Amino acid sequence: MLNGLIDYLDSIRSRDPAPRSRWEILLYPGLWAVGFHRLAHWLFEADLFFLARAVNHFSRFLTAIDIHPGAKIGKHLFIDHGFTVIGETCEIGDNVTIYQCVTLGGTNPANGVPGKRHPTLCDNAIIGSGAQILGPITVGPRARVGANAVVTDDVPEGATMVGLKARSTLVPAETWLKEFIPYGTPCKEPCEPNGGSRVDDLEAEVAMLKTQVAALIAAQTGDGGLTPAPPPSSASRRTRN
Repeated sequence: MLNGLIDYLDSIRSRDPAPRSRWEILLYPGLWAVGFHRLAHWLFEADLFFLARAVNHFSRFLTAIDIHPGAKIGKHLFIDHGFTVIGETCEIGDNVTIYQCVTLGGTNPANGVPGKRHPTLCDNAIIGSGAQILGPITVGPRARVGANAVVTDDVPEGATMVGLKARSTLVPAETWLKEFIPYGTPCKEPCEPNGGSRVDDLEAEVAMLKTQVAALIAAQTGDGGLTPAPPPSSASRRTRN
């Protein structure tokens, strides 16, 4: 048990450069939230739902992290800072990193039958701060969800999701296997697909319109040397009046 705790603390330290020792990590609210969840989930599995909820509410009061007792969590989950919500049917793999203000939210089935309503996060996924992952979707192994992204579709393995609604920016395997990416947002890589944004489309359309207007003016100038007359000045209008 002690060795397991040390491994857990070391896994957090490898993803967070802030702590100077393992003792500091023992004060992290995310660590306590996961610890309380282990107890709450054990009570939930034993059908002691009220006691499981009581542990859950105490943990939420203490850590500002709300993990439903029914959620299934693997090894070495690192929740960096608080204000995170993890729903009942969430499934989280090993070595997943979640930053602050993340919601792993569910859908409301139209038939009213409870089922798999919340997302599944596979091993080594990174969820950036403020991200919203909604519905029974799967975030693939080593995928990254950028800060404030809203994800409602499955995320392929190794993809980086950015934007609202989030879009996938696939990167080569040799790139995403290299290192841990804080907040799931690569700062030295392009986050937008080349030419895929609405701004790029609008700029291209404006350039095309400018070319067409220039061609029309040139054609009009070539027909008899006529050029559009300048508007009359205010002095000439007063003279006519």
